[in-house]
Amino acid sequence: MKTAEDFLNGQILLIDKPLTWSSFQAVNKLKYILKRKYDLPKKFKIGHAGTLDPLATGLLIVCTGKFTKRITEIQGQAKEYTGTITVGATTPSYDLETEVDETFPTEHITAELIQETVKQFIGEIDQKPPVFSAIKKDGKRLYEHARAGEEVEISSRKTTIHEFEITKFYMPEIEFRVVCSKGTYIRSLAFDFGKALNSGAHLSVLRRTKIGDFSVENGITPEEFEKKI
Repeated sequence: MKTAEDFLNGQILLIDKPLTWSSFQAVNKLKYILKRKYDLPKKFKIGHAGTLDPLATGLLIVCTGKFTKRITEIQGQAKEYTGTITVGATTPSYDLETEVDETFPTEHITAELIQETVKQFIGEIDQKPPVFSAIKKDGKRLYEHARAGEEVEISSRKTTIHEFEITKFYMPEIEFRVVCSKGTYIRSLAFDFGKALNSGAHLSVLRRTKIGDFSVENGITPEEFEKKI
């Protein structure tokens, strides 16, 4: 059984973030559970190593106490995701957070075309973050500009796709597994993949399965964590 001292000295908690929870909500829930259970000081440190969007599930690494110093190191490790790309329609947020804004033909898309197109995205690629993201521009987060209807010029950035595998294909849905570097937006990958198919696409399901050697298979939900400690 862990003690207050253990959490102050530092723990790495592997959390399986539920759908619709923000990463901030998940960390806050754990902080509340730990402070209530162990009567920890007000300045007790806790933070996560890499945001997951509310519509994504899976591995959220939470560091406590002195281990919060390891967050940057953990964030820098390769990440693995699985999910579903829906072709034939785009959304402003590149996922299901916003409504479909445009539809595209898909009749020409074959299994061969999909496998051929995947090759374009392996290695170092240029990627533009979605307008609905938390990156700051002119002192405001991009999603704040987007929600205010403001046009913002977004610079592309280099990112690396180590592996990109199509695991299932049943139009209009394409299931995939990706291993990528820090800072990769899977929503942008879905959007760009749709364009490369001469169609359009958005991300409809996303699950983070690994960060470095840490796996969601060893993770627990915030509710399970509360019961366990």
